[in-house]
Amino acid sequence: MTAPEGEREPARVVVVDDQTVVREGIVMLLGLLPGVEVVGAAGDGEEAVRLVGELAPDVVLMDLRMPRCDGVEATRRIRSRYPGTQVVVLTTFADDESLFAALRAGARGYLTKDAGGEEIVRAVRSVLSGEAGLAPGIQLRLLEKLSQTEVRTVAQPESPDGLTARESEVLVLIGEGLSNQEIARKLHVSTATVKTHINNLFAKAGLKDRAHAVRYAYAKGLVRPRVE
Repeated sequence: MTAPEGEREPARVVVVDDQTVVREGIVMLLGLLPGVEVVGAAGDGEEAVRLVGELAPDVVLMDLRMPRCDGVEATRRIRSRYPGTQVVVLTTFADDESLFAALRAGARGYLTKDAGGEEIVRAVRSVLSGEAGLAPGIQLRLLEKLSQTEVRTVAQPESPDGLTARESEVLVLIGEGLSNQEIARKLHVSTATVKTHINNLFAKAGLKDRAHAVRYAYAKGLVRPRVE
């Protein structure tokens, strides 16, 4: 049974950034907001992996460019060793190379450091609910990049991997960038039903997260780029 918003336990967060001023600033900012509890802070990827093993946080806010062990490698290690901990990238860099590397490593969210505190909290809550915590501009760029490249690699008209017609329909809407709530409204079903379909199609197709599902939908030809 899910607790009401006001009674929900705060998300336990570890903040990772090699710049002390930035790291302490993020910790201070999050300390002023409801819904999160900062339980630790690290200055590089190796320290981050160690803290996750000790503290078992719900979410790590991960910088990318750090000494010794960068954010992408730290994300890969955390998601491999401690799958109960999600990673949201919080970085100055919004280039495509950084974005795709972080998502391939297992990050479920990606924000730039100009994000406000409330946006960070929303991203944390989103990844804990099984959704992607992507800033709107990042999600748009991800879809544009996929439409330019990966859509041309594979195109199979039939429903792949034994997906039902409804599961394929849900996958198409994920590929178009819709949230669970938007999918529920479009299909006239509950969000709980949408989550059930998503869980089923993720299991059948071997998908790890929503970003992976978007790539899969394009690669299988279920979603095609718009022609201007």
